[in-house]
Amino acid sequence: MQFGIFTVGDIGADPLTGRTPGEAERLRSIVRLARHADELGLDVFALGEHHNPPFVPSSPPAILGHIAAVTSRIVLSTAVTLITTNDPVRIAEDFATVQHLADGRLDLMLGRGNTVPVYPWFGREIRDGVALALENYALLHRLWRSDVVDWEGRFRTALQGFTSTPRPLDGVPPFVWHGAIRTPEIAEQAAHYGNGYFANHILAPNLHFRPLVDFYRKRWAHHGHGRPDQAIVGLGGHAFVARRSQDAYAAFRPYFENHVLFRGTRLEDYADRTPLSVGSPQEVVEKTLTFQDGFGTTSASCGRWTASVSRRARCSSRSSCSPPRWCRCCAARWRPAARPAPRRHPPTRRWCGRPTATRHRATRGPAPTGGTT
Repeated sequence: MQFGIFTVGDIGADPLTGRTPGEAERLRSIVRLARHADELGLDVFALGEHHNPPFVPSSPPAILGHIAAVTSRIVLSTAVTLITTNDPVRIAEDFATVQHLADGRLDLMLGRGNTVPVYPWFGREIRDGVALALENYALLHRLWRSDVVDWEGRFRTALQGFTSTPRPLDGVPPFVWHGAIRTPEIAEQAAHYGNGYFANHILAPNLHFRPLVDFYRKRWAHHGHGRPDQAIVGLGGHAFVARRSQDAYAAFRPYFENHVLFRGTRLEDYADRTPLSVGSPQEVVEKTLTFQDGFGTTSASCGRWTASVSRRARCSSRSSCSPPRWCRCCAARWRPAARPAPRRHPPTRRWCGRPTATRHRATRGPAPTGGTT
């Protein structure tokens, strides 16, 4: 299990003082939050992508590249990168660059986004959203795994003899999550490639996305990646933690009940029916375990504002990681601790040679998307 914090970088007035920070101040606060998360020993810091006010992270690769320089241990990620409106060639190049700067401490979360006008801003049609997500990731997958790519698809110009640079660090692409809250095609895509599935049910009722998670687990097993309970699931939700429960509610209440999204809603009622966790560390852990029992995985439970958590088992070589952190090599990353990591791979897979690098399974058959390779 991993715990982490993600932010979408929104700017809003403080409900107590009425003061609104500027864009430069908000960007600096994102960097400061990431540094604190790294110092406290959290596992992941993730950053969203938006291209409209009141949000500032329109260029996650630039921000994450800077954060990589001021942190040493924490895994960096997006939450999410818009696979529908970003060119997959740019995604491949930008995030391979960040991966090098972060010495391998990089995941990539892909999603369609929830801002309708973003499609025409980048010359796309929202009705093509699912098809764009499927085809663009099929190309991104190829770009990171083939030195020379020939590609012809529906949504971009063809590629002939193209090489994306820089190549992924040590030949190992960043680990990929597919984020979706209502789209079975995206859950199927994640299962097909053996990637992670992230259900950010941050504003939804408890266990609202259980059907999609169950579907992803079944399809994961169908594609031969392991048992359904070994599938890689992440969930997201708000959290506010203090030493005592009453202190947590007292401190968070004015921020919550005066926020434009929650005005008129009682904090206790919202926390009871959604993934929002407010209270002492023990209470937050108990809510996490409740989700684990009911969902077969875990929900968010740590972090001052917005937290994400994914279920990842340790591998036997974790002790060799320096500084200590989750081993990110090969398929052992997802295996129960009682099972030692394999010492060698079949001839079709190459040992990554780095205890902190991400290893992906080889693609099993053609991608479930448009486009030819």
